[in-house]
Amino acid sequence: MNASKREFLVAAGAAAILGLAACASDGPQQRSTGEFTDDAATTAKVKTAIATDAGAKTAAAVNVETYRGVVQLTGFVDSEDQASRAVSAAKKVQGVRSVRNDIRIKK
Repeated sequence: MNASKREFLVAAGAAAILGLAACASDGPQQRSTGEFTDDAATTAKVKTAIATDAGAKTAAAVNVETYRGVVQLTGFVDSEDQASRAVSAAKKVQGVRSVRNDIRIKK
């Protein structure tokens, strides 16, 4: 066997091992159907709370995503007040474990 073929086989074997290692997991990484449903309901409740507390314009500008009770808010609003009211509204919703505020203020 020549050296280039041996190097190719070693590289292919290493790639296969790394690929299999990537499949290993320390625990469940995907949400169950119940968790997914709970997160979807929490997202809807947070969106409604933002519309009620901060206004429809703010709610339309803020994106809400929930993963296992952790709510992430993103988007662009006109003022710091709108952003803080959105965060405050999200924190009041039952089922929210924490809020990650990634809302940006328009300049």
